[in-house]
Amino acid sequence: METISQPETIKLGSNGPAVPPLGIGTWAWGDKLFWNYGKDYDEAQLRDAFNAALAAGVNFFDTAEIYGFGESEKLLGQFIKEVNQPVQIATKYIPLPWRFSGDAVAEALSASLKRLQLPSVPLYQVHMPFDFFMGQETLMNALADEVQQGRIGAIGVSNYSAEQMRKAYDLLAKRGVPLAVNQMQYSLLGRSIEKNGVMDAARELGITILAYSPLSQGLLTGKYTPENYTAPTGARQIDPRFSRSGLEKIAPVVNLLTQIGQKHGRTPAQVALNWLVAQGNVIPIPGAKNASQAKQNAGAIGWRLDAEDVAQLDVATQTLNS
Repeated sequence: METISQPETIKLGSNGPAVPPLGIGTWAWGDKLFWNYGKDYDEAQLRDAFNAALAAGVNFFDTAEIYGFGESEKLLGQFIKEVNQPVQIATKYIPLPWRFSGDAVAEALSASLKRLQLPSVPLYQVHMPFDFFMGQETLMNALADEVQQGRIGAIGVSNYSAEQMRKAYDLLAKRGVPLAVNQMQYSLLGRSIEKNGVMDAARELGITILAYSPLSQGLLTGKYTPENYTAPTGARQIDPRFSRSGLEKIAPVVNLLTQIGQKHGRTPAQVALNWLVAQGNVIPIPGAKNASQAKQNAGAIGWRLDAEDVAQLDVATQTLNS
C-alpha cells in the first residue's frame, strides 16, 4: 500500500475546477420518498456528516434539484453558511417536458442557487439525457451561456451513453466550452461503462466520470451477507442482488475486499472505493447519512491499493459483470 502525504485533487474535465478524488452524494439528504428522511435519520445527523466530511478533507458534495424536491440543496445551503471554509457543490438540472426553452435552464439554475445560498457552483449537470422539446443544442447552448456568465464553473451530464456524450461534447466545443463530467453508475458490481464505450470515450475526450452508487447500495460494505440475511426494506426491496441467492453470488467479492482490507488496515468499503479511484479519471461519490459514514468514506483516499490488489478485484468481478 502506498500512502499519499499531500492532499490529492482531480480536475473536473480538461480545465475544470479541482476537487478531492472522492465526493459525497446527497440523494438521501431530505428524501422521504426512498430513504426515510425524518424517520431513520434527521437534519442533525446530516449536519454531522457534512462537518465530518469537511474535517476529513472531503469538501465536494453532489446534489440535484430533484433530491428531496429541493430539500437536499436547502440543507447543503444551511450547512455551508455555518462553516467558514470552502465547499464545492455539484448540482443537477432535470430536463422536464415543459422545460422547452433555454430560459428554463437559467430559471432552474437560479432556483438551485437560491436554495444553496450561493452565487455560483463549480459543476452543473444535466440529470438525464432526455431531449423532450428543448433538444440538446438549445440545452448545451444555455449551459454554455451560464459558464460565460460565471454562474457555473463547468458543465456535466449524467447517464449519457457514449454517443450522447460525444454529441454534447461537440455542441459545447462549438462554444469553446469543454464537457467536464459524465456521472454514471459505476462500481465493482456495476462495470458496464467499461464495455459500452462510455469509459473509452471519456478518456479520449478528457471527461471525468463521477461514479454514483459506488458501493452498490451498500452491497460492497460487507454489511449484507448470506449468513446474516434479513429481508431488505425500502429501495433495496426491488433489487434482486439483496436476495439471499444474490448475496451468495457476490460473497466471494466481499470476502476478497475483506482480505485486502485486513492487509491494509481498511474496511471493505474503503477498498471498493479506492479501486474506483485507481481506475484514473474517476471520482466516487458515495452517500453519507451520518458522521460515521462520512469518516468511513474519507478513509478510502490518502493511500493507494497495490497493483496486485487492483488486478485481483478486477478478475474477481469480471464474471459478475459479463
